[in-house]
Amino acid sequence: MLAGLEPEEARQGLVLHSRELKRGCWATTGGELSKEKKYEILEMGEEAQRGAHYVNWFREAWPYIQGHRGSTFVLVIPGDVIEKRRMMDCILQDVALIHGLGIKLVIVPGSHVQTDKLLRARGHEPKYVGPYRVTDSASLEASMEAAGRIRVDIEAKLSRGLPIPILRRHGENERWHEVGVSVASGNYVSAKPRGIVNGIDFGSTGEVKKIDVVRIKERLENNCIVMLSNLGYSGSGEVLNCNAYEVATACATALRADKLLCLLDGQTVDENGHVIRFMTLQEADQLIRQQASQNHAAADYVRAVAGPDYIRSLGIPSADNGLQQLSRAGGITVREGLNSIPSGSKEICNDSSTYKNGRSVPDSNTTEAWERRQGFAIGGEQLSQGHLYLSELTAAVYVCRGGVRRVHLLDSNIQGALLLELYTRDGIGTMVSSDMYEGTRDATINDLGGIEQLLRPLVELDIVVNRPREQLLQELRAYTVVERDGSIIACAALFPYAEDESGEVAAFAVSPECQGHGQGDSLLDYVERKARKLGLRKLFLLTTRTADWFVRRGFSQCTWEELPERRRVQINLARGSKYYVKMVHEADISSADNNSHGSYALDLPQ
Repeated sequence: MLAGLEPEEARQGLVLHSRELKRGCWATTGGELSKEKKYEILEMGEEAQRGAHYVNWFREAWPYIQGHRGSTFVLVIPGDVIEKRRMMDCILQDVALIHGLGIKLVIVPGSHVQTDKLLRARGHEPKYVGPYRVTDSASLEASMEAAGRIRVDIEAKLSRGLPIPILRRHGENERWHEVGVSVASGNYVSAKPRGIVNGIDFGSTGEVKKIDVVRIKERLENNCIVMLSNLGYSGSGEVLNCNAYEVATACATALRADKLLCLLDGQTVDENGHVIRFMTLQEADQLIRQQASQNHAAADYVRAVAGPDYIRSLGIPSADNGLQQLSRAGGITVREGLNSIPSGSKEICNDSSTYKNGRSVPDSNTTEAWERRQGFAIGGEQLSQGHLYLSELTAAVYVCRGGVRRVHLLDSNIQGALLLELYTRDGIGTMVSSDMYEGTRDATINDLGGIEQLLRPLVELDIVVNRPREQLLQELRAYTVVERDGSIIACAALFPYAEDESGEVAAFAVSPECQGHGQGDSLLDYVERKARKLGLRKLFLLTTRTADWFVRRGFSQCTWEELPERRRVQINLARGSKYYVKMVHEADISSADNNSHGSYALDLPQ
């Protein structure tokens, strides 16, 4: 019994704890906790409960430990986060941990805050134009000093070995004096002087020219963490002060990293102050274009990826990097934004990239932009906090279009943010994905034939009930489809029952040639997000042949009585379908990283 609590309070607290435990280690059984299991938990002592919670978390994290092993992640840590020394100690401890779990890491620390402090202490005022610092001799000296101190400090923290008592008990004597983690840093960033832009001499400011991918991969394969500073080196032997985000995004794109992780000094929220947990590439792209006349990074993004026709329609100078030039060009004002784009112009999300092997790559219109500018600079005088971290979001979308599958924006103030984001299902940050919902959208009248063609083989096998075209047409608004190369490769329907705050998942099918590539997971995740937007608390389904696939994705068997009454009267009991249910929580965002297997089909409502 919990100390200091009345028996009933203790019982309720432990029941709540049992629900938490159920989510992980017992949820895989596919049902509610048995009465015996609940009593077993109630009888646990506090120490046993803590142990059970730890074991539960470890089991839940295991698929992610396996899935991330061998992946390449680029982590950018801005200067304002580095300035918080106690926080940085915790972050670097977590960096060493995830490195030990098999992730190949490239760290890019920023230094603008530290450089500005040094300059002001020496009687100089920092100067920025857009995201770039104007680097005179004093600024270059301060940048080199700040970058050097940060590099040495991070290397020292990562060199911390394991505690001797732990090694004495569980390790070998030879390892008592080993350095913690091997860190490799060097001249991996080739840069060129930014030069004079719009009459402004940027001095020793550099732009990323090339990332030495071969040598970085060699160090990663040798079990090193690679650290890149914001200093680049020119072919003539100059040291150039580069933008840290430009280095990080160029590196992530050049390496074709699996993830770009961005630590922030706050959370990414919408206009209502709610944390944004997930954005598709298209959703983020739309938000950025709406803000392009009010934010430097968003304006730069439009110029970099929109394509020549779209740029000409806006009147944006191709070489301009200033927000005011954008506002003057074509008569676009800050108040009007990009809502005044001519109707004949092309949409960025439609013509700026294509998908190949699950990754976004630039098409012929934008390849030149990526060759010319391999990174994306943000920061400077534009404080992103005033724009809901729009600048960081813009950099995230840019690298997604350059081939990086996922970008995570994480609040560094949350203890263990890296671990919580990478090793729990829901995470704690904002994820931008280039491939999770590729080609997924609501069905239209033009999709009717494709849906029929997809479901016909399943009807012939009596896996789903036959439904006349007229009935499909009436229910078309409930359908979601996945389109590839003009063909419907997957579909699913969501029928809401508002009175029961539930929804039925039906007609779930993936074409045979696309099975085993994650399309089923992606589609199910999309349907769950759609259910949450409708205010539904749970999903249920009827199936005769595909129960195992859904059980592995969080559904558990339920009884006929648990279904909405309006649905129960429509069920054809002769089919012998089984019933399954899954709770849909606000922060429940399933991962589409796991491949789906087998044939996916459900009984349609009868």
